Amino acid sequence: MASATATAPALSTAASASTVAVRAPEPAQHGSTINVSSQSIRDGTPIDRRHVFTGCGGKNESPQLSWTGAPKETKSYAITCFDPDAPTGSGYWHWLAFDIPASVTSLDAGAANGDSPASGKSGRNDFGLTAYAGPCPPKGDGDHRYIFTVHALDVASITGASKETSGSSLIFMMRGHVLATGALTGKFGH
Repeated sequence: MASATATAPALSTAASASTVAVRAPEPAQHGSTINVSSQSIRDGTPIDRRHVFTGCGGKNESPQLSWTGAPKETKSYAITCFDPDAPTGSGYWHWLAFDIPASVTSLDAGAANGDSPASGKSGRNDFGLTAYAGPCPPKGDGDHRYIFTVHALDVASITGASKETSGSSLIFMMRGHVLATGALTGKFGH
């Protein structure tokens, strides 16, 4: 009888993984885009370790963000950070902030390390925290994209949203209330 040696299939990385299609959120009501900028992150470039999760050698400090160009009808903002490259089949939510007053157009670095940035509220990210949780992809998985999105909303408060609200639930609850969005994407891998 011949001996068979089984080998485990190689794990995919962010660069080699196949992708799945999922339904995108409803488009914004206005055709305009919010301009998002940061003193902490440059669009398309690596994220500094200061903003990386502590479990991956960082300080887990939320980045500074500023935004301009929201429609005049804006009554509040929501901010999310999402990793579409996480090996979950559904991405990974790193930050959920909502009910941020329309008068707020920036957050200082570290402002989202608590559960109420700029008098707003935080939902539960995929780490199980109600605060910012920085990048921390699996070691050797390649660079992941971290998309920081600012959503301008036509309501002052998202009905039903709480500290227990997940990322996918928050996006669903905002449905029909998003006036405009803007995003900034950083990368991190180790």
